[in-house]
Amino acid sequence: MTDTKLPTIGFIGLGLMGGNMVECLQKNGFQLNVMDLDENAVATVLSRGNANAPSSAKELAEASDIVMLCLTTSDVVESMIYAEDGILAGIKEGSVVIDFGTSIPASTRKIGADLAAKGAGMIDAPLGRTPAHAKDGLLNIMAAGDKETFEKVKPVLDVQGENVFYLGALGTGHTTKLINNFLGMTTVCAMSQAFAVAKLSGIDGQQLFDIMSAGPSNSPFMQFCKNYAVDSVSDLGFSIANANKDIGYFVEMVSDLGSKTAIAEGTSENLKAALDAGLGEGNVPEIFDYFLKLEK
Repeated sequence: MTDTKLPTIGFIGLGLMGGNMVECLQKNGFQLNVMDLDENAVATVLSRGNANAPSSAKELAEASDIVMLCLTTSDVVESMIYAEDGILAGIKEGSVVIDFGTSIPASTRKIGADLAAKGAGMIDAPLGRTPAHAKDGLLNIMAAGDKETFEKVKPVLDVQGENVFYLGALGTGHTTKLINNFLGMTTVCAMSQAFAVAKLSGIDGQQLFDIMSAGPSNSPFMQFCKNYAVDSVSDLGFSIANANKDIGYFVEMVSDLGSKTAIAEGTSENLKAALDAGLGEGNVPEIFDYFLKLEK
């Protein structure tokens, strides 16, 4: 961005993704106000300069033109919004809140309405790609909300993302992300079980992969599953715990729509069981180990 009057950014959530997004913003000349439970992560941001660390989300919102959230769950997002010293208490008229996490669409729409009552806007903008892409401003961003609000913050999103998609009304970004993750994680679970059944049946995993990948089932997800099941390489950077959360959100979203999803419920049941078996921190293809035990 070349505008000399860059908006001040408040950023809450300095994990792998959020921390790298903040570094990208700092490299592009933005003034930052940051918050995180990890004091070391905050100190790293402050050490680069052009950043402050307010003592509450309320103070952060009061001092920021755009408030960005990169948090773990809808519950955490709501706690940051609605706490006595939270964002809603300090948000300025004309400011915009952007939720980069994966949240429940009904929660997003509720927050958006409450912010609108105070004259502030909201964009839900879940992310694609990795923390490495975040550092270089190369994320895929699925943004939704009021079109005028989107256009207001798009120059900043363009700094953070290589591809910025506008999807429509508030909540559509989170809906799209949950649909995407439902399909991806269900695929990984199914393929991992296929490799587990093959191993228990005495079928060579590499041979199974060669056969399946020669047909329409071939996909990057199959490659990730084969990498773990056959080569013991875990290289899909998405944990079973995160997948369990997202599929749970998908099931809740479908219920909110007045429908049912037995397929997602089955995926959720397997992910939850793998989580309970102590595999939560492993990448999703590592559910192969759970299926090996399950099939015996």
